[in-house]
Amino acid sequence: MKDSIVLFKLTSSPKLAQEVANLLHLPLGKSEVNHFADGEFLARATESVRGKTCYVIQSTCNPGAERLLETLIFVDALRNAKAKEINLVVPYFGFSRQDRIARAGEPITARLVADMIDTVGVNRVITVDLHTQQIQGFFSCPVDDISVVPLFGDYYRKKLDALKINTEDVVVVSPDHGSIHRARDLATELPNSGLAIIDKRRPAPNVAEVVSVVGDVKNKTCIILDDIIDTGGTALNCAEALRARGAKQVMLAGTHAIFSGDCVKNLESANLKDIVVTNSIEQNSKGVNVISLAPMIAEVIKATEEGRSIPDSWMSFY
Repeated sequence: MKDSIVLFKLTSSPKLAQEVANLLHLPLGKSEVNHFADGEFLARATESVRGKTCYVIQSTCNPGAERLLETLIFVDALRNAKAKEINLVVPYFGFSRQDRIARAGEPITARLVADMIDTVGVNRVITVDLHTQQIQGFFSCPVDDISVVPLFGDYYRKKLDALKINTEDVVVVSPDHGSIHRARDLATELPNSGLAIIDKRRPAPNVAEVVSVVGDVKNKTCIILDDIIDTGGTALNCAEALRARGAKQVMLAGTHAIFSGDCVKNLESANLKDIVVTNSIEQNSKGVNVISLAPMIAEVIKATEEGRSIPDSWMSFY
């Protein structure tokens, strides 16, 4: 990589940022984030970025508003310091579930956040499994939305082989209509596997009700694939519905492990055969397997700097 490239970590993804830096054989840029007694804070680079291309790695996870503002302040500091280009790597893009008006008077917060990122001067955004593809259209700058399906595909091919489970006996389950594309792509990664869809309703925020299951899951190993695992309610309801319809065993995969409240404890009680997530949100939960996004993010950065195309299989196309 060129000497003119600088990678920065902020407070939400320090381990992931270090992994990416190691893979690219680059040191992390020097920076500081100071919190003051009144709740305000300062974020800035403590080395020269004049004329350099900067990559800032930061998930806007809990506390989401603080992480977001920290990112915006840091990007503004880089712009004031005359950075040539500022690229924002957001493994988990917070506020993404507020992407449309579902009820009268609601905000489209995902668009508001995109507007703020554009306004502060970000040149490119690299993110992972946006909640919906339409969010890409909220930005004025280019957005690369990376799909983790190839990572999950590799993980499950090895896992199923170790458990001596044939892919013909596997059904990939979409927990709702919006995740069908992810489930379909993972089913493609697992030859001869089936596909099922959960018809889900949300009577209230963080409350999910399963209405029906579309697809044959009887005597099958079911893999529930979702982008976000928050309270775990969706996964628990889906697992219960699948078992009620004769599923042999249930596994769970999720890109973004928010794990609010007693989520992990509740998932453990659900007797799931396997739970796997990525480190888009850094955490260490017992009984949960974690796949690192670092190799994929590092390769996307490298391809961007070398002017190469990113493989289509790595991108989220709906």
